[in-house]
Amino acid sequence: MSISTRKGDDGETDLMFGRRVAKNHPRIIVLGAVDELNAMLGIVLTHCGDQAKIKERVIAIQNDLITLMGEVGTLPEDLVRYEEKGFDRFGAGHIKKVDQWISIIEEKDIRVEGWALPGSSGIELSACLDHARAICRRAERECAGLINELDSSILSYLNRLSDLLWLMARESDIEP
Repeated sequence: MSISTRKGDDGETDLMFGRRVAKNHPRIIVLGAVDELNAMLGIVLTHCGDQAKIKERVIAIQNDLITLMGEVGTLPEDLVRYEEKGFDRFGAGHIKKVDQWISIIEEKDIRVEGWALPGSSGIELSACLDHARAICRRAERECAGLINELDSSILSYLNRLSDLLWLMARESDIEP
């Protein structure tokens, strides 16, 4: 089976359950930003070296993003069907995990004077985490346009995730 279906040649693409929408539909814009974030986190993984905790967090985040994308890619009228098919819904548990990681890093009392300049430490991992944070902020902004259509935990998660990525970048500056 070919990956090239040619079904998108007309400027439309599929959401879950075969729902066709324009490629510039707000859900597709959000999905694109989250997909880009996930790809950037893949680059982060290539720079983790022996930092097992960062790898573990990043892989967990990537899995969260897959769940998030499934829900964003499902129209409200198909959510019951989505659940019936056994797909996980996004929820408060995802936010709680990110909040816990934020607390762990904040306990290290990392201090930054002035603006944290991405890449200034010379540590590629830190710069990649800052890049991921910027992509996450864009995904959050795009998601805000669907605030009345998506579970509020999705927007909250992206907001907290960008904070976590900033902290992870600062943490990697001091703990290479």
